[in-house]
Amino acid sequence: MTEQTPSGGQAPRAGAHAGAPDEASAPSRSDLGRRVRARREALGLSREAVAERAGSAPGYLQYLEDHSARPSSGLLLRLAHVLRTSVAELVGGTAELPAGIGRAGHHPELLVLSAAESLSLLGGHGVGRIAVTRQGAPAIAVVNYTVRDRTVAFRTERGGPLTAVAGQEAAFEADHLDEARSEGWSVLVTGTAHEVTEEAEVRAWDAAEFSAPWAGGDRPQWIALPAERVTGRRIRVPGASGGGAAPGEPG
Repeated sequence: MTEQTPSGGQAPRAGAHAGAPDEASAPSRSDLGRRVRARREALGLSREAVAERAGSAPGYLQYLEDHSARPSSGLLLRLAHVLRTSVAELVGGTAELPAGIGRAGHHPELLVLSAAESLSLLGGHGVGRIAVTRQGAPAIAVVNYTVRDRTVAFRTERGGPLTAVAGQEAAFEADHLDEARSEGWSVLVTGTAHEVTEEAEVRAWDAAEFSAPWAGGDRPQWIALPAERVTGRRIRVPGASGGGAAPGEPG
């Protein structure tokens, strides 16, 4: 049997497989916990604040984030509301679908961002797209990147297809969508790309946190793209950022 916790979740029974799926749970509990934690941190909410608003206990929320837990459907619904998302998003039902499958917001506003705002949104690292020309045809490659001193850089294979961008005018784009609010932003960086060959510069990029290539393999060649021109756009829906706050949450 399972023991119902005061928070609405189910504590794992002795000897049972705690990650076994039920109607309201994700195929992998660790994935559910990871998504809950990531969404909570993206909203800047403490574990205590989320637990209180979802009618749970901070200890159970910590367990859900860090272990294989089986929350009830009611708790999942409350968590989705507090975290301004959907149960499908939390349990990974949309994990393999492209971003932007949600509906457009009501009377959205398209805002032009300054270069400083745009570079700030890129942050220190992330995943974006670089436009290259291969055999005379345009192509888009997805890369995980690092940003430093108004320069976007990424790793690739030495002599690989992406090195073709070196010496050319190149375009790099990154974006983010918050489908729960129907909001998002997009930043475009253009400039002349080059291979990083100076030993000191290579060491500096190698030392950057999160610089390891997601695709794996031997990708020692850094390609740098100075942000000669930066443009950004943000889609904002009036009332979405404040009007949809959970009970007790500042608007």
